[in-house]
Amino acid sequence: MQRKFLEDLGLDKDNIDKVLNQYNQDLEKAKQPLIVERDSLKDQLKTAQDALKEFDGVDVKDLQGKIDNLNTELANKDKEYKDKIADMEFTSVLDTALSKSGAKNSKAVKALLDLDNLKTSKNQAEDIEKAIKDVKTENDYMFKSDEPFKNPVKNTGNTNIKPDSMSAIRSAMGLGEPKEDK
Repeated sequence: MQRKFLEDLGLDKDNIDKVLNQYNQDLEKAKQPLIVERDSLKDQLKTAQDALKEFDGVDVKDLQGKIDNLNTELANKDKEYKDKIADMEFTSVLDTALSKSGAKNSKAVKALLDLDNLKTSKNQAEDIEKAIKDVKTENDYMFKSDEPFKNPVKNTGNTNIKPDSMSAIRSAMGLGEPKEDK
């Protein structure tokens, strides 16, 4: 608002001063939020410009290639760890089954098993037990036997064998007397 405009309206000097003072106060109040917003926008612009300066000379395609490489490495590591865990679980199931079967030498029995097929099997525990059972039927000497001996030797209770009774034993067996050395 200008003083001339108010003079043209026919206001005296005191009234014009009062109106202009009030107008200036209202104008300052209205400008304050705009000034704060302007300063905030200037700060944001400066921050954005500084951030963009950090990316000067950066090859976006190179960065994308690095990101792709890192993602591939991460996927490979994840697969490697999963494979190691699967191997440990398979080994644990296999060792448990061999222990239950009574294998005398687990390495020798493992050599007779088709480990690759057993690893990829969906029912590993059942297939391992079946494979060990097949090996046991073909190579029972590799496993401890639960059957008792058919002809166990038993103590006869006679612990006093005398030299003259040896000749009686020899004759009972049809061996005759020993020859004397000359």
